[in-house]
Amino acid sequence: MSVKSFLDKLRNFDAYPKPLEDFRIKTCGGASVTLISGIIILLLFISEVRDFMAVEQDEELLVDTTRGEKLKINVDVIFHNIGCNYVSIDAMDSSGESQVNVEHNIFKRKLDLEGKPIEDPEKEHKLGSAATQKANTTTDVAVAKKDECLSCYGAETDERKCCNTCMEVRDAYMKKGWAMPSPNSIDQCKGLKLNDADLKALQEGCQIYGYLEVNRVGGNFHISPGRSYQHGHIHVHDMQPFSAREFNLTHTIRHLSFGQNVPGRTNPLDGLQSVAEKGGTMYKYFVKIVPTMWQRRDEFTLFTNQFSVTRYHQALNEFSDGSSAPGVFFSYEFAPLMVKYTERVKSVGHFATNLCAIVGGVFTVASLLDAAIFHSVRAIQKKIELGKQR
Repeated sequence: MSVKSFLDKLRNFDAYPKPLEDFRIKTCGGASVTLISGIIILLLFISEVRDFMAVEQDEELLVDTTRGEKLKINVDVIFHNIGCNYVSIDAMDSSGESQVNVEHNIFKRKLDLEGKPIEDPEKEHKLGSAATQKANTTTDVAVAKKDECLSCYGAETDERKCCNTCMEVRDAYMKKGWAMPSPNSIDQCKGLKLNDADLKALQEGCQIYGYLEVNRVGGNFHISPGRSYQHGHIHVHDMQPFSAREFNLTHTIRHLSFGQNVPGRTNPLDGLQSVAEKGGTMYKYFVKIVPTMWQRRDEFTLFTNQFSVTRYHQALNEFSDGSSAPGVFFSYEFAPLMVKYTERVKSVGHFATNLCAIVGGVFTVASLLDAAIFHSVRAIQKKIELGKQR
């Protein structure tokens, strides 16, 4: 078989026969349709390339089996009207473990009432030590007369029947595990002389930030005014020489997250500002933590957490029973399921298929539209010619 005869037989398989140049008719309508279809194809091509380059995420739910690990809580909160010496952070969980006045990895920065830094940030334990030393320099002005026995206001014990100074009343309440009532209601505390640290407690702001490491179980942590201590199973905040209603709990949560931070992800409470209309307000945030696993294309796996939150606040009036106190409280619990995100990229074959579908589909629709326009114009022209002939 010669080459010529082979080529002649091969032409029979041509699915795209070409008409002769003499039989082709080019119109302005066809040119317009061609330009418009070309622009559409270009736009769809750019969109498809961007979609091909983007990373998709597959989402699935798994049973969470990550137990026995530590949970890292990242916190950054600004109190606009409470000094750093009178703010403490405590944590406790459902397993019974508690951390009172957390010092490790917690920093405090003193601010003025406009939110501008006064000093460089310091570790919590340094501020706590300074506050304790200054507190010890406080002197009681109201001292009982000789042989006088003043009341302990219900906190009397067999060892101590009398409380002749404000400090003795305070110690008696601490041993009972009770919160101190308002100083104005205690005769021994009415003449108490405030030191420099006490005077600045309500004239400064404080930014408290850092992180806590807690057990990976449900629990809570809170940031409250006063010096916290544990008496048996009772957690108490001593706000002396102030009453709870004197503390303005206006605050801004700059950042709150659980676990490692994922770039580009925002958290529900970031940037939230809460303004206390009354003194002595309790803010509660109920957090539902959802364990999350991110698996990148390079098989790197990151374990972190997402969370949702509900919140409410309440202005408190009396705190003498010690069951409630002003502050910002975060209660959290874990969901039993884990969300897994897996990064995925489209295959080249899928990309090529979409491009072919775009080009073929647009040209097919454009050819049908061009044919409709061409035959419509010809029909109109024939009617016009017939009208002239008559």
